[in-house]
Amino acid sequence: MVATVALTVFGVAACSGTRDRPRLAYEERPVELLYSTGYQRLERGRWSDAVDYFQEVERQHPYSEWARRAILMQIYAYYQANNYVDAIAASDRFIQLFPGNPSAAYAYYMKATCYFEQITDVGRDQAYAENALVGLREVARRYPGTPYAIDATVKIDMVNDQLAGKEMTIGRYYQRADQPLAAINRYKTVIDNPAFQRTSHTPEALYRLVEVYLSIGLKDEAVRNGAVLGFNYPGSPWYAQAYKLLTEQGKRPEVAPEGQRESWLRRIIPG
Repeated sequence: MVATVALTVFGVAACSGTRDRPRLAYEERPVELLYSTGYQRLERGRWSDAVDYFQEVERQHPYSEWARRAILMQIYAYYQANNYVDAIAASDRFIQLFPGNPSAAYAYYMKATCYFEQITDVGRDQAYAENALVGLREVARRYPGTPYAIDATVKIDMVNDQLAGKEMTIGRYYQRADQPLAAINRYKTVIDNPAFQRTSHTPEALYRLVEVYLSIGLKDEAVRNGAVLGFNYPGSPWYAQAYKLLTEQGKRPEVAPEGQRESWLRRIIPG
């Protein structure tokens, strides 16, 4: 179906940089040509211009196949321009209008990815990480076996590592501030949360528990956590430190660190 559209010049006040400028000059084009022009702008990396064309397609032909495609193109253009706020908004709009469409997988994935790429270091607020985790889990749940779900699973592990790192940062702060109980709670969160148990922070969390428990005189708890650390991570530098610490307190663990076992073997079997 060939249709003509009228594009008028207007400026819209908004928080994003792509909206606080004049849009397109007035011109009439068939919707196919309008969409094609937006796509050409997209190929040239002119993200804001592309968005203008695709928005007009959506405005003039809501709920149509053209609108569906145009929203997807807006998501991509916003994302390429690092305009994550509008990319997320466009993704939500597509999901609301076309929830059962196969392309909804792309909208869910891009929404989660936009949150993921805004994750900051562990010393700051982790709202983006938490939102990314929710979105990525949704992708993995809704679209198992797809490339989107496979990539989402990888990113989920990365986000969990980030969130576990945040718990460790807070725990170390409490430990330095001589607040052992608060530190213990943070370290135990890393150890007890199944999602965090597979992260790179688990060995350190166990070691820190050994440190804190020894500092408050709970040697049995320190030994227990040291044993868990040695059983699961015998080659970890954190276990070597825990072994040394416990040995100095007269609580030598039964399992020596891997490096020390190797040295003992070399002593009885030279070479």
